[in-house]
Amino acid sequence: MKSCLIVIDAQESFRHRPFYSPADVPAWLAAQNALIAGCIAADVPVLRVFHVDGPADASNPFAEASGLVRPIDGLAEFEACATFVKHRHSALVGSGLDVWLTCHGIGRLIVSGIRTEQCCETTTRHASDLGWTVDFALDATLTFDMVQPDGQPLSVAQIRARTATVLHGRFAHVCSAAEALARTRTVEAVPA
Repeated sequence: MKSCLIVIDAQESFRHRPFYSPADVPAWLAAQNALIAGCIAADVPVLRVFHVDGPADASNPFAEASGLVRPIDGLAEFEACATFVKHRHSALVGSGLDVWLTCHGIGRLIVSGIRTEQCCETTTRHASDLGWTVDFALDATLTFDMVQPDGQPLSVAQIRARTATVLHGRFAHVCSAAEALARTRTVEAVPA
């Protein structure tokens, strides 16, 4: 089964949001960069997705005019097999990604990027519903603390645990970046 890695929204825009915290960035970058390098070494296509929305002026970090819709500092430089721009949470809505995956015979996706519970999780659910096999590389996703509707804090650890719980065995195989790479070697060796 042909695999590909999708790097979702790993863009500088997030450093300019009020909720941004650098606390988990080094660990995420280590896992994300190892996953990118491992996929490139295994000749697995690596795709880049950027998120663009909101007012199209330079004051909006998710507007192209801001200059921040570019790879986040610290992300390994790589030449993406294709780059997509999305305007919704799922990378499969209106971006052309679904067409690229189908045209290239991709059966398995490895999902990584920013934010764990938002665009990464939404893309995973959508991809699963459309028939793709998905590995969700949890340590290669990044998120930030949130506040629940009742005002209580929700930590990164709680968000990650919740996402892993709701995805695993239903929409994806939740694993580490290292395990996703190991699984790639296994599934790529099996004829489709």
